[in-house]
Amino acid sequence: MYQNIGDSAYKKDLSNIILICEHLNNPQNNFKSIHVGGTNGKGSCSHMLSSILQESGYNVGLYTSPHLVDFRERIRINGHMISKDSVFEFMNHNLDFFKSNNVSFFEMTVGLAFNYFSKNKVDIAIIEVGMGGRLDSTNIIIPILSVITNISIDHTKFLGSNVSHIAREKAGIIKENIPVVIGETQDEIKSIFIDVSNSKSAEIVFADDFIYDNYDCDLKGNYQKKNIKTVLKASEILQQNCYKINDGHIIDGLKKVSLNTGLKGRWEVIQNKPLIIVDTAHNTAALNNVISQLLMLDYSLLYFIIGFSDDKDLDKISKIFPQKAEYYFVKPKVDRGRDSQEVKQIFRSNNRNGAIKNSVNEALNHIKKSCDIDDVIFIGGSTFLVSEIFQ
Repeated sequence: MYQNIGDSAYKKDLSNIILICEHLNNPQNNFKSIHVGGTNGKGSCSHMLSSILQESGYNVGLYTSPHLVDFRERIRINGHMISKDSVFEFMNHNLDFFKSNNVSFFEMTVGLAFNYFSKNKVDIAIIEVGMGGRLDSTNIIIPILSVITNISIDHTKFLGSNVSHIAREKAGIIKENIPVVIGETQDEIKSIFIDVSNSKSAEIVFADDFIYDNYDCDLKGNYQKKNIKTVLKASEILQQNCYKINDGHIIDGLKKVSLNTGLKGRWEVIQNKPLIIVDTAHNTAALNNVISQLLMLDYSLLYFIIGFSDDKDLDKISKIFPQKAEYYFVKPKVDRGRDSQEVKQIFRSNNRNGAIKNSVNEALNHIKKSCDIDDVIFIGGSTFLVSEIFQ
């Protein structure tokens, strides 16, 4: 599957998902949906929107990817993961069809999610794009609202080598006459979103053009401020479309995102004294935000336990990390994990020195033997590395 082996499992085509949904009697047409794409923040925005709608009394489906520990994290209703029985029943009933049509792991999962939401009569589903937008398997829904958080360099093998190419792929989720919220105004690509929206008669708004009150949120990363503004604008549009969302629902929804939806791994503090923080940030833009916040903390020593997938520009990424820190390099336990010796050499070439460990736990136990309670330990660089902590 793509989560494990990478690009050889990726299918850049909508024909299979169309075939699957026809086989399932097009379940995606039986519920309203919000489509959420972008490079960074789409998972957080999806969970925030789900939490707010749950607080508003709606029966809310949530489809996201990847998962950290349990595959069933990807498909939830009101925060509850799909049951194992539902997964087994769906796969047993449709396995011959999937095999005969050579469908991918992600395509099966999207079909499962749509079928599950339809059977359980959700009022609305938040559907997160897997990768890109235009040719992503989720892009056969006709949502009531599209959201694109921001654009930065990631998955260049599939989406293009610069932000303009990537923006055009992400803009592929903009639909005829369906409003779209852009989370972050980026001058070099703003016109791309405007042109696509105008060609489809889709109302477009840029969330950062608006001023909102400050809302408390249980997701404490500084980068969430932009995501919150995006979600507030999206909620406003939902209110205009007769969704009964009031300010109390928004306040409670943002305060209880993790509780309501099960979201993990976003600037998550898993221990105090020493302070241990995990975050799934895994590309240059996201890591830059996280490291900037880390460097604002008061600490004696800063430790990094990090690992990466094999598709990252580590020479560029390594320069984001501070020179004054202790590093432990771990290969994520997936086939597409970058060899830790190679990571160590690239970081060392940019004066970031460290040691190799076989696992996150080995690195963490080693640090705990000598660290001070005023130190800070950060674990990240890859979603797959973070997943090891929660396992």
